[in-house]
Amino acid sequence: QVQLVESGGGLVQAGGSLRLSCAASGRTFSLYAMGWFRQAPGKEREFVSAFSWSGGSTDYADSVKGRFTISRDTAKNTAYLQMNSLQLEDTAVYYCVARISPRSAYEYWGQGTQVTVSS
Repeated sequence: QVQLVESGGGLVQAGGSLRLSCAASGRTFSLYAMGWFRQAPGKEREFVSAFSWSGGSTDYADSVKGRFTISRDTAKNTAYLQMNSLQLEDTAVYYCVARISPRSAYEYWGQGTQVTVSS
């Protein structure tokens, strides 16, 4: 099992920045990838960004490319999501996710952290 705990959400004005953190514990040696999803009110959950734990390759949703940066600290088993130039439509609950295989879905989810962007 892998446990994920997010932190860093909050209220920010449009154009501002926030950094989310996700600390992984448990069977972290088995991790293949970690990332972030989000769910806005009344909308379906959507992919935001992810990276492969060993190779470091990254992926981003088109809506956040150029504004968000995902990174990791392997020594701390922690993933980060730096969010810049935040827009009203970035308001959502952000979930940290992890999976242990490239062929599996993201089976581990954090509890979520709220990000609210105000005008």
